[in-house]
Amino acid sequence: MTALATTASVMPDGLEAERLLADLAAQLRAGGLVPYLGPALACLAPVAAPTTHEALADFFAAKVALPRRAKGNAWAAAQHIESTRHRSTVSTLMAEAFRPPVAPTALHRHLAAWGVPLIVDTWYDGAMRAALAASPANWGEVQGITRAGIGEDRWYRFYDAGGQETTRDAAGAWETVLYKPHGGVDPVRNFLITDADYVEVLTEIDIQTPIPDIVKERRHGRGFLFVGCRFHDQLLRTYARQVSKRSGDRHYVVVEPATLTRNEVKFFAAQGLTPVAVPLSRAVEILCGTVA
Repeated sequence: MTALATTASVMPDGLEAERLLADLAAQLRAGGLVPYLGPALACLAPVAAPTTHEALADFFAAKVALPRRAKGNAWAAAQHIESTRHRSTVSTLMAEAFRPPVAPTALHRHLAAWGVPLIVDTWYDGAMRAALAASPANWGEVQGITRAGIGEDRWYRFYDAGGQETTRDAAGAWETVLYKPHGGVDPVRNFLITDADYVEVLTEIDIQTPIPDIVKERRHGRGFLFVGCRFHDQLLRTYARQVSKRSGDRHYVVVEPATLTRNEVKFFAAQGLTPVAVPLSRAVEILCGTVA
């Protein structure tokens, strides 16, 4: 039996999956699960910004002539642009790609209203930040930053709800911590996107140096729920594995089985991730408790 077939045979789907998601929604509201949000979530709102790494690669290709090896790969495309032009060109193009605001989805708004302790958001848009800004929550954000050319021994920066840089001590008082491991367009355009950006991070991420202490503290004892995520690239799998490291022992991922790759299936098995087969839009309805 193939890996895909084996996973399909044990994957909750249909009513079983929906019942499981309803239970996971209760755990989310209670703060027992950490939501780990991927770029596909933005597809549920009207959006002009890229919603996949492949779409971001196409955006780069429309702006700059790329060699064949860089086409279709956002990280390689960004690296080529940085190498042949300048880092500022990469930052300018990323800001242009994500300038169109992404409206918060129902899940963004519910997570903000629930005041969950930790939200991991892996895409570059500002939807989750906008949802938190519209809520009464006491919150702030920690973003991964590029170390290219900054002359500092830092892996991340902290920002308060007003977008001002602050300290790790201030972050300890936040009810909700929004963690953007790859950076984001708001509030000050931090982006990890080139191959070079990830060289040092991936060298040390196994010993957890690039992961903020407050994230390590708040993931402790909690499971993760991956929503709107794909893991068809090693970089994406590495980040998911390291961000959720030393957390709870039960993790779940919302999937559409027809799109899964063999590497994703192997990753789920290796990490103890339970795939839940529910279309993303339906999954969001269930998680938000808006199902009729």
